[in-house]
Amino acid sequence: MFRRSLALSLLLAGTALGGCATTSNPDSLAQNDPYEPGNRKVFAFNQGLDKHVALPVAKFYNHAVPEFARDRIHNVLYNLDLPITFANDVLQGEAERGAETFGRLAINSTFGLGGMFDVATKWGLPDHTEDFGQTLGVWGSGEGPYLVVPLIGPAPPRDLAGKVADNFLDPFTYARFDGYWTFTYVRAGMGVLDLRARNVDTLEQIERTSVDYYATQRSLYRQFRNSEIRNGAPDSSDLPDL
Repeated sequence: MFRRSLALSLLLAGTALGGCATTSNPDSLAQNDPYEPGNRKVFAFNQGLDKHVALPVAKFYNHAVPEFARDRIHNVLYNLDLPITFANDVLQGEAERGAETFGRLAINSTFGLGGMFDVATKWGLPDHTEDFGQTLGVWGSGEGPYLVVPLIGPAPPRDLAGKVADNFLDPFTYARFDGYWTFTYVRAGMGVLDLRARNVDTLEQIERTSVDYYATQRSLYRQFRNSEIRNGAPDSSDLPDL
């Protein structure tokens, strides 16, 4: 199956990066980035693709497609990912959050016309996302060394394994219907475009204000992922033992 093969290729890419030369730079080791020299090369490659391909397309998309239509597309894509969130809620033992996710999926898929409209939020069901990388973190799995993967970006082993596992948790991995492959390619492509288009200004500002954009992105990524694993709760791991 195409999506399983893609997921496996991503995992192998991460494994290959793990074989890159390591660094003894104290700052890199402190940031859990022993493969920083190789990571920076991949980061530069990704930035080049983004500058010459992804960013221009994202800006054109924002300019050519009305905001109302872009929001409807985003909502549908988000709704399609809710089964993955629900599965990870269950795996994490989060019964209440799982019930909220199931309710959002049912309500927005019907009353929200396939997810185009977020009726569930108006009815008091808050939204959240979960993935198997977060689930592994909840189960106590360490992040592993920081890695940057071609075309993907930051993806330490725990998160890279999570991306693979989420493919198996997605019902559309197993579904078969007329136009399945077209649906799969369009969903994947629009997912990338939607994510990049919604973050044009944010990423440009971060890059403008960063002395070292690579280090800034590394720090922000790790902070964001750790916050997601804690479901936004404050980090109490470094508090003194009183």
